[in-house]
Parts: sequence; structure tokens; C-alpha cells
Amino acid sequence: MFQNKDFGKTIITKTAGTKIASEYLKGRVVEVSLADLQSNEELSYRKIKLCIEDVQGYNCLTNFHGMDMTRDKVCSLIQKRQTIIEANVDCRTTD
Repeated sequence: MFQNKDFGKTIITKTAGTKIASEYLKGRVVEVSLADLQSNEELSYRKIKLCIEDVQGYNCLTNFHGMDMTRDKVCSLIQKRQTIIEANVDCRTTD
């Protein structure tokens, strides 16, 4: 789906006793710029949220969690004396 599959590192505590380190990562939501994932600087205003679903060794498997736009891009889209209407929609896809 994305050209670049490696986009960052995250910090966790080491496994100690009955607490497994990979369990701390599951469910975390990371935010990354679409420009970093697609290697295209024109898409830098879109922020993608990915939820960590599974950990395999040193790699985390993520799932799409949401998309947002940077504040400067939203402000540039809105002209004076106009307001923005935000809407959230839950949708299901076939894939």
C-alpha cells in the first residue's frame, strides 16, 4: 500500500517478570506524515494514524486508524468570514 514501510522507532520498557514488552505496544496509535510513507513531499499536510495490531520480532504490524490534516493546511483552505464543518463517518470496506 505504501512505498516506504519503515517510518520510525518507538520506545518501550524491557520484558521483566510476567510483563511482556510486546504487549505494551499493542493498541498504540502512531501518527506519521503521508509524505514519509509515500516519499512525496507534496503530501506532507496529511497525517495518517496507524494502530499497532501485532508485533513480530522488531517489526510492528499496523492497521489504518484515521487521517487528519495539519493545522496550517486547514487554515489555508478556510477564507475569512467562513467556518469549517467537521464530520466523522464510520465506514466498512470490502477488503
